[in-house]
Amino acid sequence: MRSKFRSFGVKLMGNCFAIEGQQVTKEPAVCQATTTPPKKPDRKNVKDLRQNPGYHNVDLFSYDELRLATKNFRPDQVIGEGGFGVVYRGIIDENIRPGYETMQVAIKVLNPEGFQGDKEWLAEVNYLGQLSHPNLVKLTGYCCEDEHRLLVYEFMACGSLEKQLFRRACVSLTWSTRMKVALGAAKGLAFLHGAERSIIYRDFKTSNILLDLDYNAKLSDFGLAKDGPMGDQTHVSTRVMGTYGYAAPEYVMTGHLTARSDVYGFGVVLLELLIGRRAMDKSRPSREHNLVEWARPLLNHNKKLLKILDPRMEGQYSVKDAQKVAYLAYQCLSQNPKGRPTMSQVVEILEMFQVPGENREDALLRSGGGSGVTLYEVPKNKPDKKYASKTECETESILHHKQREESISRTNSEPLTGCDLYRSSPNFQSWERKSPGRTGRKSMDGVEVYK
Repeated sequence: MRSKFRSFGVKLMGNCFAIEGQQVTKEPAVCQATTTPPKKPDRKNVKDLRQNPGYHNVDLFSYDELRLATKNFRPDQVIGEGGFGVVYRGIIDENIRPGYETMQVAIKVLNPEGFQGDKEWLAEVNYLGQLSHPNLVKLTGYCCEDEHRLLVYEFMACGSLEKQLFRRACVSLTWSTRMKVALGAAKGLAFLHGAERSIIYRDFKTSNILLDLDYNAKLSDFGLAKDGPMGDQTHVSTRVMGTYGYAAPEYVMTGHLTARSDVYGFGVVLLELLIGRRAMDKSRPSREHNLVEWARPLLNHNKKLLKILDPRMEGQYSVKDAQKVAYLAYQCLSQNPKGRPTMSQVVEILEMFQVPGENREDALLRSGGGSGVTLYEVPKNKPDKKYASKTECETESILHHKQREESISRTNSEPLTGCDLYRSSPNFQSWERKSPGRTGRKSMDGVEVYK
């Protein structure tokens, strides 16, 4: 689940910290990413959204319609669970709403007892309702009937980058696919930063990057997004919220938020793509718990760099390319915000590593029925080697058909089904700082796809 930094004074205790930022008394208006900014703030509240959709191409659904779309919120339709609540797979067609084109969607249901509430729900509707870009997940609609708060998104067949990169299976993302994902995510951030009034994403991490069947990356979860500074302002002061291991150090210490804070988060994700390790991993030796602290000093040493790169990508990249991408990650992770590149510069650099059409490893994979993944390690208790060549982005019906054909009894070490892509990772722990007097709720492990 997504954990937030809670603010209640400055403390440094091992890996736990919190900063009391200056609370913004008046929320800035959401800016449309157009060349002409709106004359008046166009932020909707719940009362506005109950009366009409308010945004172009965003539908207002009734609770009963979404209940039917998820087969009465049946447990077997659950594809994820996060700080927001439960996420269901759904189908919206003419049986749900006459004249509606059949569409598979992901429906996120707000848990009133969870860590997120109306504020985060409204932020998602207001941002995604106004913004449109190939590298931002599309908001199809929402529901705010009575106490119900639901969001309806396009369905992303390959789940999150977190699940694809860190799954315990016999396949792994190829170098070229990782560079494609990095570029797509970078374009999404660059678009937000380049708006008439910049938008700071504030929660950039692998679990918030969703992938479609072709591994096109799209940013999701805008619950923590903030409007950037304007005029002579150099930053936005706010309480510190995010996910431990991804937040920029200057933001953690001061509460000062800038677009360069997102660049740092991108550097962490780029490092995860290069090395194949999580930003925080307590299962490793103590000096390697924090990926940035352990790996960043090694990125500028060519020989040491080659030893820490993800071995599952061996033979798929040139040494020069790996060194250049590693240096880009090194710059993004600079302790000095001004030493980090802008996201538009990051996009320009990553463009150089995109291979048009099929490259060598992708050609091999396609000839064997794969797409964007490479065979790496077959689990020891795998009864059928043929299954190892299957990717996880096959549709559910095809996957079930293959499972019936092979009569395989699944184990924990076997490749995951499409639904498994959205479930919590057992070795990942998000971090949360609780304010004094806050009681009772369990912190939740893992960060899910549609939180």
